[in-house]
Amino acid sequence: MDSRTRPSARQVRFRTKSAGETQRIAGLLAKDLAAVSFHDHALVVALSGDLGGGKTTFVQGFAKGLGIRDAVQSPTFLIARNYAFTRGGYTKLIHVDAYRLGPPAGGAREIETVGWNEWVEDRHAVILVEWAKNIEKLLPKVHFDIHFEFISDTERDITIHVEGI
Repeated sequence: MDSRTRPSARQVRFRTKSAGETQRIAGLLAKDLAAVSFHDHALVVALSGDLGGGKTTFVQGFAKGLGIRDAVQSPTFLIARNYAFTRGGYTKLIHVDAYRLGPPAGGAREIETVGWNEWVEDRHAVILVEWAKNIEKLLPKVHFDIHFEFISDTERDITIHVEGI
């Protein structure tokens, strides 16, 4: 591995071999991140990568890790779904799917009309955003980026990076 592909101190890479592994990693990450407190805004996790790369599967595992028992489904046509939980000072998970907000739809303007700014200001919220690149101008300076790369029908590379620190 050369220096261009080696993870930095703020970056971790995993290769999962099944949807179950992706969900287990997400659940463990959720438990760790629930201990992180942002005093002035929500905990925001930006998810990007290939269509079918595992983003929704990851969100499902993340929600389980937070103790959410509801079935987590993609909010593609709703833009966002909310789930209640209590862990580490957080009380709600907001699952956003910005896929339909890409150009030319003007994603930043549209997501603001459904409550984005209020969600980000809520320090008790955890926000997971699928297709976050479509609204990246609105992401807080400090957030987590998770990129999914489709390797095969069962394998995914998942790279977790902290932005703004």
